[in-house]
Amino acid sequence: MQIPDFSNYVSALSWRYGSAPMRGIFSEQNKYKIWRSIWVALAEAQYKAGLVSLAELNDLRKHKDDMDIEKILEIEKETNHDLVAAIREFAQKAKIGGGKIHFGATSMDIVDNADAIRIRQALALTQKNLVTLLALFARQIHAYANIPCMGYTHLQPAEPITVGYRLAFYAQDLLTDFTFLQFVQSVFQGKGLKGAVGTRASYQVILKGTCMSASEFDDRITKELGISGALITSQVYPRKYDYLVVSLLASIASSVAKFAGDLRILQSAGIGEWSEPFGKKQVGSSAMPFKRNPINCEKICSLARYVAAIPSVALENATLSYLERTLDDSANKRIVVAEGFLALDEILTTAQKIVDGLVINTHRIAHNVNQYAPFAATETLLIMLVKHGADRQKMHELLRTISMKSSEAIQAEKPNPMNQLIKENPTIRKYLKAAEIHESLDVANHVGDAPERALKLVKEIKKTMKNYG
Repeated sequence: MQIPDFSNYVSALSWRYGSAPMRGIFSEQNKYKIWRSIWVALAEAQYKAGLVSLAELNDLRKHKDDMDIEKILEIEKETNHDLVAAIREFAQKAKIGGGKIHFGATSMDIVDNADAIRIRQALALTQKNLVTLLALFARQIHAYANIPCMGYTHLQPAEPITVGYRLAFYAQDLLTDFTFLQFVQSVFQGKGLKGAVGTRASYQVILKGTCMSASEFDDRITKELGISGALITSQVYPRKYDYLVVSLLASIASSVAKFAGDLRILQSAGIGEWSEPFGKKQVGSSAMPFKRNPINCEKICSLARYVAAIPSVALENATLSYLERTLDDSANKRIVVAEGFLALDEILTTAQKIVDGLVINTHRIAHNVNQYAPFAATETLLIMLVKHGADRQKMHELLRTISMKSSEAIQAEKPNPMNQLIKENPTIRKYLKAAEIHESLDVANHVGDAPERALKLVKEIKKTMKNYG
């Protein structure tokens, strides 16, 4: 980890949260490198059109990576224009080709395409992390698909499900996010080379009399850069694209935060079924040495709320960029896109560690099932009793009475006596054989086809990942 200068304000996303690869994508160094690559690609296309000499082009190629960011910032103090400062610093190095840098272009032909390249790089890294997380979920779903546990509605015990089925909730949401990500990748485009208001007018002027049209010129450069240009642009690419991107980030963050929030509940002392990994030397509290707080899940939930707030900013950028362009988006766009990706990057990498080392307390799960699952059998029992000739209303009252007595025992912190009370009740035994009672009380008979559908999702995840790979 590179230690920042702590004598100045430092964003937590520049060192504490997010990975080095994601920070590298949104670094100033990467930005200026991409700017340089666009200027060189521009000159290469202009060389093909006979507008730049081979000597000028080779000079720009030679000095492409010879960059002094401190010098750029120094020049920017005078020009108050970051792109012009970068042009001048490049031209000072490339003395032969420097006079042709940015020929025919406007600032956003460089800035917007560079942003598009960085966003595509960040989407690729996000996709990789999402695939890893899905694979980890698939592994855990497969391992616990058939382990019954209590399902909870209104945070109260309801009916049994399985551990794997619950894990499948989160994985299915993430699989939906993966599809959304692929959609965003398919529609997201850069500006291309279209000039001050998107008309390509400046390029038509400089290309007049050459062998290349403005459209061919644009396509040649964007292909070289590995992006595609939107058909219709103003001075910038449609800001609706940014909204789609950060909405995707918020959607993924939401899916992971749902998992993390549920895990926090399941780790609470009253339930105690799951817990996030806890290091041997990890400290839970400075005051209470016994604490095992779910701090990583809490971090995920905290960062997810921040990511969820970003789409509203991007939507206003799309709405409030008046006519062919204003700077209403410019300042915040430098922040929200990068920080949205970095915050999600931390969320995904943290979630990977949690899911990989997820602690499932099967003994506590069994205890909770034994305490609360018998109540779920009353519906099946009632149906079976009526089918065997019993009066439904009388049986309903009988089962209600047994249930209330069992609830009182649980409240007194005693084992749930319901199964025994049912098995020993002479009225119930009058209508049902011991084997039938046992079958109706078996928790495995109250999870429906949840295990099969959880495993089916695992197959879908593996199929999707195979196609991705």
